[in-house]
Amino acid sequence: MNHEFAVQLSATRRGARLARLLTERQLDDWGEPYEDAAQVVAELAANAVLHGRVPGRDFRLRLRLRPDGTLRIELTDARGDRIPRVPDPVGDLPETGRGLRIVAACAARWGVVEAPPGAKTVWAEIAPRRV
Repeated sequence: MNHEFAVQLSATRRGARLARLLTERQLDDWGEPYEDAAQVVAELAANAVLHGRVPGRDFRLRLRLRPDGTLRIELTDARGDRIPRVPDPVGDLPETGRGLRIVAACAARWGVVEAPPGAKTVWAEIAPRRV
């Protein structure tokens, strides 16, 4: 069975915090573990607020749980011109990019796609837990 949840939130710290809480609640309702997903949403929402914010525009969170148990997280913000990428892992930890390292560690894969008009969607897929 496919499950889907989507919500539009203000591009503020409060909106980012709410994105994490709503993710935890939704995945709990679906009977799915949510620790990794909540961490990924927290990092992507924080990035949307810090780097993807355009005054007067919100960000959108979408969760899709596929029949195979893979969870796809999508966060769409208004700044399509600011594409995130994981910093080079060699050397000292930089002041920025730590959140994307967390996303990369929790997710099976992640990426960025254009979203109209002039927006972007950062997505991450979390593989199902095997018992």
